Amino acid sequence: MAERIISQYKRLFEVRLLHHFWLDDGSALFDTLTESRRNKLLLTYDSRTFMEVNPTSATVNTIKALKGVFKQTSLGFLVAVPGSVIISDDAVFSFVLTISDAAFCNYTSFTLLSRKIVELYYKPEDKIYRYKENVPVFSNLTGVSHGVNPDISLFLSSPTPVSSPNTDKAEFMNISAGALVQLTSSQPGATQQQISSVAANAPVFVHQNDSPLIISPSGLSGAPERGILLSGEIPDDVFGLIQIAAINPVNSDFCCIAGGIAKDTAPVFQLRFKNRSAFWRYLNQTNGAPVSESSVPLPFTNSGNSGTKRKPGESLVKVKFENNDPTKRIEKIYTEIFE
Repeated sequence: MAERIISQYKRLFEVRLLHHFWLDDGSALFDTLTESRRNKLLLTYDSRTFMEVNPTSATVNTIKALKGVFKQTSLGFLVAVPGSVIISDDAVFSFVLTISDAAFCNYTSFTLLSRKIVELYYKPEDKIYRYKENVPVFSNLTGVSHGVNPDISLFLSSPTPVSSPNTDKAEFMNISAGALVQLTSSQPGATQQQISSVAANAPVFVHQNDSPLIISPSGLSGAPERGILLSGEIPDDVFGLIQIAAINPVNSDFCCIAGGIAKDTAPVFQLRFKNRSAFWRYLNQTNGAPVSESSVPLPFTNSGNSGTKRKPGESLVKVKFENNDPTKRIEKIYTEIFE
């Protein structure tokens, strides 16, 4: 009789990459929809159409040593390991996010910030430091949870910041008087839209403070304020990084292991991408003359229509700068629709 070896695999963790362009229904936030409507939208949702996830080479080796598996799914990705395998408390799993949809920056909020690469020579070490600005880093060590068990949601974004009246830019996310708001122009004198009257009940969207402050070597000047240091494991086209630690010493909900092995119920982490809102400007399709414009910014969604006329879909957005000077503040974000 042939020998049989049975290995029971368990999820170590799962990450869901949820984009509200595909999940909101017109002006209705995904989380406010009925359960049946949410399930219907999720059945046709596939994050792989706009984003690729790849473990770093070090993480590939770690998963291989654990005899584990990495799999990208329609909702995001997961890592599974044999249920009895011992995992070190200091294990960290890192993943690189890159964009695979050319239209992503059109329908995704918070993509107006510069993401240039800066190369700086550091004489004391005779080496070149390469930084990419405004690249977010998401982690279960700095993430925030909303709700209470059994309905707790674990977000990999850090807590949404309060407003900064002098420096906040268009599309920044803020907490204002307990509400979740998003700027629709740049400070000073920025306009804003309310996403939720109670921020604690809303999802935590990717925001400006998810990009870490850069601490460069002593005496090296010229590094961006926020972003990451590029390395051999991180490609130039990186959009963001996800780092999952086996143990969160402060919050057990964010832990992936207990007693050195995968938990019976694996944590499910979320990243929420906000769909872009813009003024919908209608033009005559024959001569391009202005016809009308929405009175407030309206969200772009694949499902439903937040306006009363034809929606823009994934249309290219345009930006109006103060005095038409790209170095000045953004006064308006809009899209043009010919009718």
